[in-house]
Amino acid sequence: MENPFKFGTIVDGEFFTDRVEEVAYIRQFIENQNHLIIISPRRFGKSSVIMRAMKLSGRKYIFLNLQKVMSVQDLAAKLLSEVCKRNPVEKLRGLISRFRIIPTLTTNALTGAVEVSFQHTLNANVLLEDVFGALENIGSPTDRLVVVLDEFQEILDIEPNLDKQLRAIMQEQKNINYILLGSQESMMEDIFEKKKSPFYHFGQLMRLKKLPRNEFEQYISVRLKPVLPDCYSETTNKILDYTDCHPYYSQQFASQVWQIAVMNPQCPDIFAKAIDQIVETHGLDFERMWIRLNRTDKNILQRLAIDSPLSMSELRTSTIYSALKKMQKQGMVIYSNRYEIEDPFFRKWILDFAS
Repeated sequence: MENPFKFGTIVDGEFFTDRVEEVAYIRQFIENQNHLIIISPRRFGKSSVIMRAMKLSGRKYIFLNLQKVMSVQDLAAKLLSEVCKRNPVEKLRGLISRFRIIPTLTTNALTGAVEVSFQHTLNANVLLEDVFGALENIGSPTDRLVVVLDEFQEILDIEPNLDKQLRAIMQEQKNINYILLGSQESMMEDIFEKKKSPFYHFGQLMRLKKLPRNEFEQYISVRLKPVLPDCYSETTNKILDYTDCHPYYSQQFASQVWQIAVMNPQCPDIFAKAIDQIVETHGLDFERMWIRLNRTDKNILQRLAIDSPLSMSELRTSTIYSALKKMQKQGMVIYSNRYEIEDPFFRKWILDFAS
């Protein structure tokens, strides 16, 4: 029997739940010539929502996660590699025939995929102009290409002034819809909302929130019912209470509950057993994370774990704010109406082993 819950990768089909309004909005929005900026904490399902919308729209698109990009040359190579996946080599040759810096194309003997690389160049702007020009030539005014750049805030770390170079190129293009995703809220706001930023008001801002409780509850309970016929509804609500409807951790928790119910149906407390197993599985990683934290960070996380107000008498407001922003960037803390520990199982580990 296949586990009906999936997490940790882009999901689609029967594993995709809700987000009907968001998908419909994205599909409608990219029918005009504007660009879309999507911000949400990590693991809220941004990539899955975009891939769902692209699949249903039937539009030509390429997708690149900028966390995988190490340099301008690497950015150019990875973008062309994505083009190769969706276009014949003959078309690629036509696109690069007028490049001022010619890439190297090699074929992977095992997969048959075409791999692209560029030699290091001091003229990065020429390289970017050539590659983004090729992307522009793939689309047309009536059939625009959709370019999805995930974790877009990474452009600030890839190379100095890359944001200025990209904006100068992208603002002239007519045949591309850009969808720019980011999980670092403060950095994305700096890029798109600060007047001095090159990308100030580049596109429409959209914030992806947690899944609505009712739809998520239905999704999980239907899948738990065959293995927990007597308590599937109660267990579903306990799962969502524990994870506060976080998309990733709710799927992870439900998956573990389902697995225990199948393998050990006589378990007296499947809910508690699932928590213990997940915490144990990730305990070593949690310990490594904890060891690297300073005393202030640990103090703040311990307070968040027990929902205790952060005491201004012990720490200055600026110190607390700076620490929270740093841990938000690291993915330990998210802000959704309030600051909270992103991973409920890390929160459990803190309560059990670090308090």
